[in-house]
Amino acid sequence: MQILGTVNPLIIHVLSPYADKGANEKSLLLMQIFLALTGSLLLTISAKVQIPFYPVPMTMQTLVVLMIGMSYGAPLAALTIFLYLFQGAVGIPVFATGGGLAYMMGPTGGYLVGFFLSATLLGILASNGWGKTWQTTAVAMILGVGVIFAMGISWLAMFIGFKGAFINGFFPFIYADFLKIIIASFAMPAAWSVVHRILN
Repeated sequence: MQILGTVNPLIIHVLSPYADKGANEKSLLLMQIFLALTGSLLLTISAKVQIPFYPVPMTMQTLVVLMIGMSYGAPLAALTIFLYLFQGAVGIPVFATGGGLAYMMGPTGGYLVGFFLSATLLGILASNGWGKTWQTTAVAMILGVGVIFAMGISWLAMFIGFKGAFINGFFPFIYADFLKIIIASFAMPAAWSVVHRILN
């Protein structure tokens, strides 16, 4: 039970109308499992769908990672990303172009590790009130994206050098990720405000 930790208070607040008032630890565990499975499914879908963008097509996977981190809280966000990575490790084609340990150890493996660290960091920041305004959300998102790029570029550099890693693993994606940060920064506080008003 402990590994699941506690759900972000917002998640409990959102789900409480649909749960029994006397919901016990088992029902909370089931809700956490449901959220983890849903999050891993969204990560898989977002990895497969490409949206035309300049200079390269983008996926929405980074945005999903950021949203999971900010809304789930650190324990559940970490569990969700771990579940996604575990599915890929055992060979389920959940990644952009496949699955398996060989894929994870390939040039883009660092970004996958970055997903886990980023979501966990954002969960910690959100639990400390960083998601209450679009400004603090933006700063948190920038830090989260920075972690993903730091891990991704560091690992990629072992294959093609740091210069090649920046050229191929940073510059083509920075514009799309900047757009994702803007979307998430404005969307999340607004969504939380709407949910809070509806439920109160």
